[in-house]
Amino acid sequence: MQAILGVLFHFIGGFASGSFYMPYKKVKGWNWESYWIVGGLFSWLIVPPLAAYLTIPNFVEIIKGADATVIGYTYLFGLLWGIGGLTYGLGVRYLGVSLGSSIILGLCMVFGSLIPSIYYNFVPTEGKDSFSLLINTGWGKTVLFGLLIGILGIIISGKAGMMKEKELGSKDASNSEYKFGLGILVSVVSGVLSACFNFGLEAGKPMANVANELWMNAHPNEGNFLYQNNVVYVVVLWGGLTTNFIWCMILNARNKSFGDYTKSSTPLLKNYIFSALAGTTWFLQFFFYGMGESKLGNGASSWILHMSFIILIANLWGLVLKEWKGVSKKTTQTIILGIAVIIASVLIVGYGNSLK
Repeated sequence: MQAILGVLFHFIGGFASGSFYMPYKKVKGWNWESYWIVGGLFSWLIVPPLAAYLTIPNFVEIIKGADATVIGYTYLFGLLWGIGGLTYGLGVRYLGVSLGSSIILGLCMVFGSLIPSIYYNFVPTEGKDSFSLLINTGWGKTVLFGLLIGILGIIISGKAGMMKEKELGSKDASNSEYKFGLGILVSVVSGVLSACFNFGLEAGKPMANVANELWMNAHPNEGNFLYQNNVVYVVVLWGGLTTNFIWCMILNARNKSFGDYTKSSTPLLKNYIFSALAGTTWFLQFFFYGMGESKLGNGASSWILHMSFIILIANLWGLVLKEWKGVSKKTTQTIILGIAVIIASVLIVGYGNSLK
């Protein structure tokens, strides 16, 4: 039952992440950097401490009481994750949405799930699963098998993306920017740095542990605290805010778009509302990620499920919005196969956790 709830929470989080960009499509007359940072203020500065306050009233004291090294590394990984998010756009620009997203999110899934477990091989930590444990237990092997199936699904989805771009390239003005070599390089950088969010969660785990212990002392025999990671998000997202704020201000200055925030010729109220909605929806992915991890109790499988659901939902939105309209039957079948394989990987990882 715990595994089923964990998978369900990760699905909701993945749905939020795969859907958060939809409200941005309703923003009119603003440059990308303007609506991105407005939404980002809700994603990284406003909503996280609000969520922490509602679930962990003493979260400020927990942060203040944390070791400076814990705060520093948590913030640093958030900073690096922010760079990964920014280079994500370049990867998509040079490889196209389908191929770029599949490669970046796939690398993020692999690095984010395996590197922490390899680290715990050298630094054993109670409650954390090492890579040796994964490869030497039945449930761990099942989770790793699910990861391999997920990678296969990503490769198939990427192949479908390449087929789509080849078929519709003449109708896509951005196709002229297709640069495979540079795109792969940028995507690798983005995939590795984007995985730093999971590293940030690992670095900030001592704060989550304090929140969990306080809750368990007050609620004995009720299991782990669902919202323990909310205190960690506050610090990780400070790092993400720093990177994105600096870059968006640079773009505002370069594009002379500071006037967007008060431009009376645009529907200002709606723009702010939709940007805030997008930012809040984005944060919900990690709100539910923390709930899922508290049920599964395994960072590796939690991250695999989280990333798989994001890729799955993003591709499903592509079908719903008819982004694949006009492609051949073979290409449509390929993307559907990719989605089906990713669903299979999710079921395998979920089953692996039920054996733990």
